[in-house]
Amino acid sequence: MGIQKVDHVAIVLESIEPAIPLFRDALGGSFISGGDNDETGIRLVHLKYPGFKLELMAPLRPDTFLQPHLDRRGAGFHHLTFFVDDLLTTVDDLEAAGIRTTGTDASAPQWKESFIHPKSGFGALFQLVEASRDWDEPAAGISLEDVLAGHVVWRDYLPCLRSDA
Repeated sequence: MGIQKVDHVAIVLESIEPAIPLFRDALGGSFISGGDNDETGIRLVHLKYPGFKLELMAPLRPDTFLQPHLDRRGAGFHHLTFFVDDLLTTVDDLEAAGIRTTGTDASAPQWKESFIHPKSGFGALFQLVEASRDWDEPAAGISLEDVLAGHVVWRDYLPCLRSDA
């Protein structure tokens, strides 16, 4: 199937700031990047640990896709992400094997994604990604404090300081 690596585990939270003492301070995660996706209403923070990353996700408004998850299940595991060589081939191979996928979006070369549906993933959501850049390096000029203050927005799959920040 061409899996390159396990990239990250995503945790959904009501708010990211109260989780920082655990995930950064106590467990030693180092900040890589993050920011707000104004279109989806989600704030993300990426922390790096030896061998993998953790993605903290929180809704910024009640109409996000995360809110129903939080309402049903509360905070906790959301998905596990695999980076793959070729997303569309991987999706075709999975579907041919009877494994249901959902949410395939190959419209942006920087980040093509699909998901293994939880009904095929034994209750877990798995994200499959083909990316055109390295996502392990810290974003220059972006701090965790900037992200938590809402001063960072995702533009073209890159975290950028808001012009009004």
